[in-house]
Amino acid sequence: MKYNFDKHINREETSCVKFDLREKIFGNPDVIPMWVADMDFETPDFIREAVIGRANHPIYGYTFRNSDYYQHIINWLWNNHQWKVAMESILFSPGVVPALNFIVKIYTNPKDKIIIQPPVYFPFFGAVKSHDRILVYNQLLKTDTGYMIDFELLEHQAKDAEMLILSNPHNPVGRAWTKSELLKIADICLKNNVLVVSDEIHADLVLPGFQHQVFADLSPEISDITITAHAPSKTFNLAGLSTSSIIITNPELRLMFQQYIEDLHIGMGNLFGVITSNAAYEKGNDWRLQLIDYLQSNIEYVESFIAKNLPKIRVFKTEATYMIWLDFEAFCLTDEALKAKMINEAGLGLNPGTDFGPGGEGCMRLNIASPRNVVETAMNKLKIAFSY
Repeated sequence: MKYNFDKHINREETSCVKFDLREKIFGNPDVIPMWVADMDFETPDFIREAVIGRANHPIYGYTFRNSDYYQHIINWLWNNHQWKVAMESILFSPGVVPALNFIVKIYTNPKDKIIIQPPVYFPFFGAVKSHDRILVYNQLLKTDTGYMIDFELLEHQAKDAEMLILSNPHNPVGRAWTKSELLKIADICLKNNVLVVSDEIHADLVLPGFQHQVFADLSPEISDITITAHAPSKTFNLAGLSTSSIIITNPELRLMFQQYIEDLHIGMGNLFGVITSNAAYEKGNDWRLQLIDYLQSNIEYVESFIAKNLPKIRVFKTEATYMIWLDFEAFCLTDEALKAKMINEAGLGLNPGTDFGPGGEGCMRLNIASPRNVVETAMNKLKIAFSY
């Protein structure tokens, strides 16, 4: 089946964060919203049909995840990432961000040091600071060829850290970390007994020419010190259904997480989260592959447009995700001035780079998971505001 990613879906007045909170976030209800990391493409038919089929049953009572739920996840991880996962290793969380907070509280103590690699997905900061842990910045190095990991600094920082939260693939700079890069991280963390939390929510959205490496699958020893977060939410645009997997092969670590979830009584989950997860992982790979082709086309369009019309803007190569990291440093604007110009002159709602911590100065994150003519309109508006 050929899916239509050019189709426009009106998301306004649906309690949609991306559209209906524009005035609150940007002070302008009319900006083209290209910020929140969800997609403007309609949910594929096989997922909607599964929801409708279950919704037609007149009772929505207590539910549980049966073996089919786990088997679909197991099959998906094997077929797409060649990662063999046992059923007992898959635990439930109502989202990856809640899980990051749970993990920090379960496996570390107040004043423990936790390493993150900014500029990075901003909930990482809160997961550490909100629980009285010490945030350690292993800031990525911006080079002529893109962003790299500062391994020399990481070697030093890991000596007295308890945990590293890894964005793999990396949001927002779009790196699909290579096996050799991840092995270097793993070696440092093994040597220093640092627990690794690998957020792999964008694993299914690695673009042509690149490959996702599951961190825990590097070796049994590495798997033993790794907690992996995975979900269908980014791949299939299901963030509103609060269903994700935390995969832990180490029995002792797994029991600690399982007990915490049970103590909070949040392990039952969401009936329709289970339904959509099953449908997505059972029937969704053809849709995913077509989505990736469409995203790649949008990315190539943006890269070409900016190179031709706005050469002062630096575009970092997107290897994974549907976000593009843009560098406006050549304009010599303050971050506040850059944000104001983007909103008031370009009429675009992007994520300011400073939201992602140190190293985000002078940058913006652009979400291109929209129909092509929306992206084209946005680029022309960007040209009007920054063509000087």
